[in-house]
Amino acid sequence: MGDLYQSYAELASGQIEGIHYQRAWRTSAFSTLLHLAIHGGGIEQGTSELADAAAGDVHDFYQLDGFREAGANADLHITSTRFDEPQGLAMAKAATHIVSWHGAAGTYAMTYLGGLDYNLRDQIGEALASAGFTVSVAAEELNGNDPANITNRGIRGMGVQLELTTAQRAQFFQNGDMSRANRKNTTPVFTTYIGAVTAGIRQALVTPGKG
Repeated sequence: MGDLYQSYAELASGQIEGIHYQRAWRTSAFSTLLHLAIHGGGIEQGTSELADAAAGDVHDFYQLDGFREAGANADLHITSTRFDEPQGLAMAKAATHIVSWHGAAGTYAMTYLGGLDYNLRDQIGEALASAGFTVSVAAEELNGNDPANITNRGIRGMGVQLELTTAQRAQFFQNGDMSRANRKNTTPVFTTYIGAVTAGIRQALVTPGKG
C-alpha cells in the first residue's frame, strides 16, 4: 500500500502538529554528520531513540515523531525519496555525512545496509558484525540508492540508510516492548549497537572513502 501523503505539505494539511506528530532537531557545533529519523516515534518504532542516541551531543539530529494511536502512525509515513519537510531537508543539504535510521519488517534480527556512501556504510556494517549483530547489504527495495533519497541529499550526494528489522529493534527495549512508554527503557543490546555504529562512523571519517 502506498503512502497516504506524497509530500510534507500534504501531511501538514491533513494532520495536526503537536497532536498527531512533532518535528524535533538539534545541531552541533562540532560535526557536519546528521542522524535522521524521518519515520520516528510510532511510525517505525525505535528509530527516534536510535538516531537520538547515535547523535548524542556530538552530531546533528532530526526526527519526525509520530504519536497517533496504535495502528494509525503509518499514515504519517512519507517515503525517503519524497521526504521534503523543510527543516529536515535543509539539515540534510547542509550535512557532509548522513545516517538515516529506518524500521523494516522481519522476525529475524537483522540490519540491512544501504545508501550511496559505501565507505561509511561498510565501516558501520563491519563494526556491527564485529559486535555480534547480523548485517546484510540491502536488496533493491530497501537499498536507499536513489539520489533523491534524503540520505543522499547532503553536500557529497551520498549517505547511509540503516533498515533494522522488527526483531532487531525489539531487542533494544526491555521485554521486547516497543510501546512509546517503554522505549525509554533500553537494554544493554541497545548500548552495544549504538557503540558499534559510533565506532564505524569514527573509522569511516578517518579512512579514505571509496566513492
